[in-house]
Amino acid sequence: MTESSMLLRGATLIDHTGERQGDVLVADGRVTQVSANIDAAGAEVIDVVGCIIAPGFVDLHTHLREPGMTEAETIETGSRAAALGGYTAVVAMPNTDPTQDSVEVIEFVRRRGIEVGLCDVRPSGSITIGRAGEQLTPFAELAAAGVHVFTDDGSGVQDAGLMRRAMEYGRELDIVLAQHCEVSALTKGAVMHEGECCSHLGLPGWPALAEELMVHRDIELCRLTGARVHLLHLSTARSVELVRRAKADGLPITAEATPHHISLTDERLSTFDTRFKVNPPLRTMADIEAVRAGLVDGTIDAIATDHAPHAGHAKDRPLDEAPPGMIGLETAIAVCRAHLDMSWQHLLGAMSWRPAKIAGLDDRHGRPIAAGEPANLVVLDPDAEWIVDPHKLSSKSSNTPFVNMSLRSRVRHTIFEGTLVVRDGVAQR
Repeated sequence: MTESSMLLRGATLIDHTGERQGDVLVADGRVTQVSANIDAAGAEVIDVVGCIIAPGFVDLHTHLREPGMTEAETIETGSRAAALGGYTAVVAMPNTDPTQDSVEVIEFVRRRGIEVGLCDVRPSGSITIGRAGEQLTPFAELAAAGVHVFTDDGSGVQDAGLMRRAMEYGRELDIVLAQHCEVSALTKGAVMHEGECCSHLGLPGWPALAEELMVHRDIELCRLTGARVHLLHLSTARSVELVRRAKADGLPITAEATPHHISLTDERLSTFDTRFKVNPPLRTMADIEAVRAGLVDGTIDAIATDHAPHAGHAKDRPLDEAPPGMIGLETAIAVCRAHLDMSWQHLLGAMSWRPAKIAGLDDRHGRPIAAGEPANLVVLDPDAEWIVDPHKLSSKSSNTPFVNMSLRSRVRHTIFEGTLVVRDGVAQR
């Protein structure tokens, strides 16, 4: 055995091939043996009886804020939060300053991820220069630099002609166009979901139609071009149904939903607490139930956090002025377990191997737990109970909507490229 070898003993192993009991031996960055009662003299033995070992989680939608907004988060602090949440890979959103629209910025993010990251940090590229919605980024150049996912997240591409051109390029380059579905003309000044609660509070509303129109538009553009399209953070019942029909038609559409859109309703904003302000906004219970159903039946492929940290002074502004966004990397698995009626295998698939495939990371992440595979793993304690204390979370920001909530299930260990980056719930650097 090498000095870096470790033996995870006595867990339930769950991956896309199924569920079984066993031990996992890790050495030199790879899984070297999987079987019952492994005898590995010289390896560090870690007792994980009662735990689940799964392929590490992959987040398609993480805001790391660096470069430019490091008061709220950095690649180091965000990747640490990710590792504590069981993630071995994250796709870093491009709404940084400067925008991730050039090889230089992409390489900066990638390099910082290698230097200080506790997980695999993969930069996405923006669809348009500066995310301004006017001119396409150099897709071929960025794709050659390793970018697989392109998005203007935070802003939807409003110009249908421009989006069609983006999809035509995307089809030829075999990249993924990830859309923030929002028709901005319908959401100017909006604070929360347009509905009963909004009317009662006298606040400007964000109609479900603003999301659904763009979902419909991009499904039809996908039908026209054949491009791979990923729909970000779906939040309405009609959006889910549109995607369900598109998949039935065989279109190359994938979609994600967030933990907060399956757990929190718009009524949370009746307290004017800015922690519950997010884009797209929290919706009604009927929408929540539809999004949950979409995850259960596979219409929605992946769970993504949309981890969006903000400095305290920004979230302390009045509700109509505070920026939208919530942090969510460390609470994701526990929130999802509490609110989704899914088997462990189906839930873990939505957080690991399915997003890994969408992101083009399935050569190293979301892999089966088998000899010879990269050792990117998470060890979960499914029965651990804990209270969310924002001051004990690793993110540089504390804008969690789950503050003081009691949750069950927590990450015990995270193994990234064979290294124990989280041990007993504590980041190792």
